[in-house]
Order: sequence, then C-alpha cells, then structure tokens
Amino acid sequence: MLTPENNQTEIMRRESDYKPPRSLSHWLIGRPLSTSDAPHQTIGKAVGLAVFASDALSSTAYATQEILGVLAAAGTLAYGYVFPISIAIIILLAIVTISYEQTIHAYPGGGGAYIVARDNLGELPAQTAGAALLTDYILTVAVSVSSGVAQIVSAYPRLFDYRVELAVGAVLFVMLVNLRGVKESGAAFAIPTYFFVIMMFSAVGFGMFRYLTGSLGKVVDPPELTLLHTIGALTPFLILHAFANGTTALTGVEAISNGITAFKEPRSRNAGITLIWMSIILGSLFLGISYLTGRIGAVFSEQETIISQLARTVFNGRGILYISTIWATTVVLIMAANTAFADFPRLGALHAGDGFLPRQLTFRGSRLVYSNGIITLAIIASALIVIFRASVTRLIPLYAIGVFLSFTLSQGGMARRWWKIGHLKEGEEVVEPGSTLRYQQNWRFKMVVNSFGALCTSIVAIVFAVTKFREGAWVVLILTPMLVMIFFRIHYHYKDLAHSLSLEDFAGVPARQTRHRVIMPVSGVHQGTLDGLHYARLLSSDVTVVHISIDPAETEKVQKKWVTWGEGTRLVILDSPYRLFVEPLLEYLKEIIDHRQPNETITVVVPQFIPSKRWHNLLHMRTAEVLRTELLSKHGVVVTDVPYHVEDGHTHEE
Repeated sequence: MLTPENNQTEIMRRESDYKPPRSLSHWLIGRPLSTSDAPHQTIGKAVGLAVFASDALSSTAYATQEILGVLAAAGTLAYGYVFPISIAIIILLAIVTISYEQTIHAYPGGGGAYIVARDNLGELPAQTAGAALLTDYILTVAVSVSSGVAQIVSAYPRLFDYRVELAVGAVLFVMLVNLRGVKESGAAFAIPTYFFVIMMFSAVGFGMFRYLTGSLGKVVDPPELTLLHTIGALTPFLILHAFANGTTALTGVEAISNGITAFKEPRSRNAGITLIWMSIILGSLFLGISYLTGRIGAVFSEQETIISQLARTVFNGRGILYISTIWATTVVLIMAANTAFADFPRLGALHAGDGFLPRQLTFRGSRLVYSNGIITLAIIASALIVIFRASVTRLIPLYAIGVFLSFTLSQGGMARRWWKIGHLKEGEEVVEPGSTLRYQQNWRFKMVVNSFGALCTSIVAIVFAVTKFREGAWVVLILTPMLVMIFFRIHYHYKDLAHSLSLEDFAGVPARQTRHRVIMPVSGVHQGTLDGLHYARLLSSDVTVVHISIDPAETEKVQKKWVTWGEGTRLVILDSPYRLFVEPLLEYLKEIIDHRQPNETITVVVPQFIPSKRWHNLLHMRTAEVLRTELLSKHGVVVTDVPYHVEDGHTHEE
C-alpha cells in the first residue's frame, strides 16, 4: 500500500514484500538478513576475543621463531638474547595497549588509526594510516595462513609440496565463513580460539613445571638448523633486526579499535575489556614460549617450527597432546586471517565512505557484511601466497611496517586530540566527525602517554624499515605512498563528479527542446526491428533508420523488406568497404551532432533481442551491446534499448 510521506502527496512510500528466492548462495552463506536484523548481529566480549584477537594471539606461534631466525646468524650462543628481546617487546605491547584502550573510549564509532589521524592530523596522514593498515591486513592473511600450513607440514612432512594449495584453500574457507556474517564467523571460530589458548597455556605451564622440577630436558633430534645468512658475531644491528622481527607479535592489537561497532552495547566498554584480555593472554604466552625456547635448546628451522619442537619436548614425543597442540596452533593461525577479514572490509568501507576507495566497498551484502571487501581481501592475499610460495620467512619482511606506521599515526593523533581538549573551557564541547571533544583535567598525562607511545612505535617502524629493507621491506615503503596516491586520485574523481552533478547554483533544466531526432541502427529487418521502430515513432516523427552495408546481398534483402515493413520511415544505408560496423555509424552520428540545431535532442534507439536462455547469447553477435557501449561515451546522445524477448523455436539473428 502506498502512503504519503509527511502528508506530501507528490512523495509516496511503499514497503516491498519481495523476499529473495532460495539459491545456491543461501546454502553457502545463509539466508539474506533484513537491515532491521543488524542490531542482532553484534557480538559480546567472549566471541569478540575470537573474532578480533585471533591475529594477535596467533602471532605467538611465529614471533619467537622469527627472533631466532635472525639471531641464528651469530651462532646458537646468541639465542640467550631471545628472552630479553621478548621482554622489550612486551613493554612495547603494554604501551600500545594503553594507547588503544584510550582510543576505544575516545572513538566509540570505531575506525582506529584512520579516524584518529583524519580528525587530528589531516587527510594525508589519515590516508597513509589507512593504506598501511589495509596492506597489513592483506599480509596478515598471507602470513598467518602460511604459518598455519607450516605447522601442518611440521607434523606431516609429506604435505610440504602442497603447502601453496593448502594455504589458498584455507583463505577461501575463511572468506566463505566471513561471508556468512560477523556473528556466525565469531561463533564458528570461538571454540578453536579458546582451544588454542588452553593448549598453549597447558604446554607453557607444564613446560615451566617440568623446568622448575628439573625434568624438562632438551629437544630430541632437533631439526637441521636453517641459516638465512651468517655473520659470526653478535652486533647491535643484529639485535635490532631480531627485535624488529619479534614485534610481529604486536600485529593485530589495533584490530579491536577498528571493529568497535561489531560489539554489543556498551560498545566501548566491551571492546576495551576485550583488548585488555587479549594483551594479557598475548603477553603471557609470548614470554612463556620465548623463555622455554632457550631452556630446551630449540633451533630455527624451516622444516619444524618452534611450537612443534616445544610441544614434543614438553609432552615427551608426538602423542595426543602434541598433535592437539599442533592442530590448535594450525587452526588459530588460519583463523588469524579472520581478524583481517573482519577489519579490512570495515576499514575499506570507511575509506570508500569518505570517497577514497570505490563506493562499492560501502555496500553490505545479504548477510549484512561488506562482501565486496571480503572477496577483494581473499583474492589479493591468495595471490601473495602463490607468489611467495606460502613461505613465512619470505613474507615476514613485508609485514609489521604498516602496522607500526599506523600505531605511530594513531598515537600521534591521540596526543594531538588531548592537546585540543586541554585548550577547551570547562563545559565547552566541539563536535568532530569521529568524536566529541570535552575538557578533561588529566589531559596532560594522557597526552604524555600517547606522545611517548608514538615515539616508541616510530622508532620501531624505522628500525624495521632499516633492518628489513634489503629483505623486501622496500616493497611496502614504495607500495604505501603509491596506495595513498591512488586514494587521492579516486577522491579527486568523486569530488569532480559531485561538483559536476551538484544542484547548487543550478539554474534548472533548459527550456523544452524544439526538435527531437531519433536514429535507429539496424543490422536486419525482423520482428525485433519493427518493435524498435514502433517505439522510435512514439518518441518523434523525425526517425532515421541506419543500416551499415557490409554484404551487398544482405543489404539488398534489407532494402526489399524495408519497402514492405518500414511504414515510410527514412532508411539511410552507409556503405562500409572495410567491413566495419561501429566506426561508420559513429562517424555518421558525429556529423549529425556537429550540425544539430540548438536545443535539439538526439536519441539512438537500439533494438535488442533477448533469448529465452542465457547461454543462447553465446551463439549471437550481441551487436546491440557493442553499440550501446560505444554510444554511451558520446556527448549529446541518449541511448535507449528496446528489448525483444524471443521464445524457444522463434529465435532470429539480430
């Protein structure tokens, strides 16, 4: 039923009763959800930990290993620095956690580093933070899934040659689960996440107990040591290099601040508590693994991971507890990609909403998730896995620079925000796009905390860029500015388009045209042609039918039929000695456009038959589509399709 809108009879509103019919996609990702279901798709703290913390928690499976991989260049004696380096990383984790906890409460609408930088530092820093984070999320999927497959290969070496196929398959699986919705993906991944936490705390806890009681021992039959390079001496540069590798443990800490809107109310409180839970679990496991790695004499190897060496040493072989630990680690590493799948589409939608990425990324799919962003992430990450052959060691140098750059911009933006708050009067409010500023007495302390955090993370970003430059970090250092340039090019296009379409200072539509000329190209004379002619004559009495003559015999048939069926309408035959169809027609139209009268409208009517079965389209030339594509780019020309539906047994060539 139609109802007036605000008692205005010229504006009517009607609620559609249409429901999407069942299809294959419903079986894969579930039935479509109504927009009104959105509030019911939010998640609590327990599920939120599984959705947004799996990336950070899973990094404990490879962060220690990456530290060892660098220190191995100076010999096994350098392994003694693993634990001190890990302590330094945990201190950095505490600084970043405190900063993002403040960000969560200051920006309850989510957006993390992007929104903070946009509101406080300007568009260029915001787009830089966004580009860095988007790149990091892509690498999160590639690194975490590749690391998960490495765990499987450690337990089942025969699968080594199939690691790329396994990794791509895992990415597609996680993509499919995320297309089902945030709530569903969180529920599906919650049990594996908590199983991983239980198994890792069991391994670390039991390992510490055995070490304290003197029964732990060393790794039995350790794998062959893998040396990426040899320098023979421990240098400050090498320690910084190892520290930079270990900071991959902090990737994913920002994820919760980007996805606040996914939490149930009170959003900020639930997200903040989840962040603290995540940091405590992450810090405890990372320190425990790093400490025990030195005690058991584990070595860096591409054939067997540190987690595998630790688990079989703690649990005395490859029994059920070992297998459970390996599978729990594998699953959570693959699930770490889920964090990126939850945040990449949201961040992409924010960029697109501001006009810096294609608008299609703002559209929610049938399950109320940003489906286009999810699919885009899966495609790019799969391509990286194929290019780098699912090697964690080859992918790591590209990793973490982006996240620490975003850490720095986020904390710098928060420091700037506290400075602005400190210059407000009590009771004064300033509304910004992402938050509302109100005076706070402790603004100086918070500004110092965020400034110190920005300093620390900027130093780490520089260290990472310098130490990893030759190993591939230069790719990210070039890619990020390129992405920012692309963002601004997209933004300028949308701004120019909006300016061209704006109604401001618009004087209205010009007076009604005094002449309407209709041109209808035809390749033959049949029922579809006559349908198009009938419509063309409804538009105007000035109708010209154009036939491009390529085959003289066919042209003669067209002429004879037109005399019978053309109803006296003018027919122009354009001879094409080079057997071209579109180009002579475009030249003819250009001549008419160049000589048209003022206020004259030219409409090109294109008859197009529609077969009853889609696959029948493969059997025909589809000239109407070619014409439409070419003519739409011509100024001053209106293109109108006239479809003619053909039933089985009555199909005629266009």
